[in-house]
Amino acid sequence: MRIEDITDDFLRSVDIHAVLPQQEPFVMVGRLVSFGLESSTTETVIDENNIFVDDGFFSPCGMMENIAQTCAARIGFYNKYILGRDVRIGYIGAIRDYEIRGKARVGALVSTTVDVLEEVFGMTLAEAVVRCDGEIIATCQVKLAVKNIES
Repeated sequence: MRIEDITDDFLRSVDIHAVLPQQEPFVMVGRLVSFGLESSTTETVIDENNIFVDDGFFSPCGMMENIAQTCAARIGFYNKYILGRDVRIGYIGAIRDYEIRGKARVGALVSTTVDVLEEVFGMTLAEAVVRCDGEIIATCQVKLAVKNIES
């Protein structure tokens, strides 16, 4: 598949589990709503049974995992649908300037966008923004590495 052939309908049809190495109950994104080499966005509705819900709100740890999984969904989609490879495991190398500006209540729709700042030698540096009801509730920079699959 070519990047220019990706449609909104196709993205809606992709099972998020197919592009993430994580599985339930540790999946913190609901669906990939936009994909690009420089920017991708996921959405998820905060479920009351989410392991990162505390006192009716999505915890800061949950938001950080949501950011990491948005990065993973971008990389997983690229590997699976563009390159035709298996989804690979990634690792957080660094988190910078993590700022919590608000909260997401159970039932809220959270939208997370990662903008790639740099990719080199299997490392990705991205800027992330988490929104709830259109308001920014968290931001950070995250550095990720993807494990190479050994032959």
